[in-house]
Amino acid sequence: MKILVVEDEKKVASFIQRGLEEESFSVDIATNGEEGLTMAEANHYDLILMDVMLPKKDGLTVIKELREYGLLEYFMRNPNQVLTRAMIAEHVWDYTFDSFTNIIDVYVNYLRKKVDKDHAKKLIHTIRGVGYVLKED
Repeated sequence: MKILVVEDEKKVASFIQRGLEEESFSVDIATNGEEGLTMAEANHYDLILMDVMLPKKDGLTVIKELREYGLLEYFMRNPNQVLTRAMIAEHVWDYTFDSFTNIIDVYVNYLRKKVDKDHAKKLIHTIRGVGYVLKED
């Protein structure tokens, strides 16, 4: 298992790293939010341990950004395919979809505002009662 620890206090980061490595985990360390975001985007991690109060970019902002890229990547890897809310939840966030929540709709709306804003031709379309599709044509 590969773990990213994003912690600005070097002694704390080192302590966590040693403990995890003693349990046979592979551990990378980032000391600020920007570095953590860059490393998380460039590598696959099974787990990210994120401090909230970090220099350059706080931990909550980093997590939010990591979520908008995951959703966009999933749409881009599956163009012109209808993606159900359950499929999106499973592939982007790795959890079972709760049909009583609108979290998928909220994040698709955030993504739409970034991708489709100021463009006459919209890329992300809603398929009523099913899910969403990224149309290339």
